[in-house]
Amino acid sequence: MIIAIFIVPITLIGMFFSLGFWLSPQDDLLKSDAIIVISGGETEARTKEGIKLLNENLGGYIIFSGAAEDKGISNAAAMKKIALEQNVPKDKILMEEESKTTYENAKNVKEILEEKSIKKIILVTSPYHQKRAYLTFRSVLGDSYQILNHSAIDSTWRRSKWWQNPGSVELTLREGYRLLYIKLSGSYE
Repeated sequence: MIIAIFIVPITLIGMFFSLGFWLSPQDDLLKSDAIIVISGGETEARTKEGIKLLNENLGGYIIFSGAAEDKGISNAAAMKKIALEQNVPKDKILMEEESKTTYENAKNVKEILEEKSIKKIILVTSPYHQKRAYLTFRSVLGDSYQILNHSAIDSTWRRSKWWQNPGSVELTLREGYRLLYIKLSGSYE
């Protein structure tokens, strides 16, 4: 009984502090067929990270995915503009401009992957969003695709210190809630 009194709190504290690492899985990167950058929080940082990976020859294409936040140009088009300004060849850029959710990113990008016979991808998003993005893409794409996780650096969220910033706490709890919803409902939509 006395051991349980110590083990339970220590386990809960360990889970609390490791939550950031669980939300932000990072894989060793290998050359892939494509780098997928999904829009959302800090889209420009995500875009620049994807471009950096492309410039390191880690992908044959870069795929930008995301609809417009308003009635202006799509996030994908804004990301493409940044890529072209950084001299990414036009023929290396593919776009998906309709997605408003992570599920739609995965579903709509799958069509591009099938069309181009792409099977190995690097998935770029914000670190706190990486786990949910990975699980969503894995659910939509199935096991015949290899998905490598790689996050852009977020300006405030750190997986080892997420609890030190109120905005980071909110992002972490929101992602935790969304992952719990997926687990309980079985729905990624």
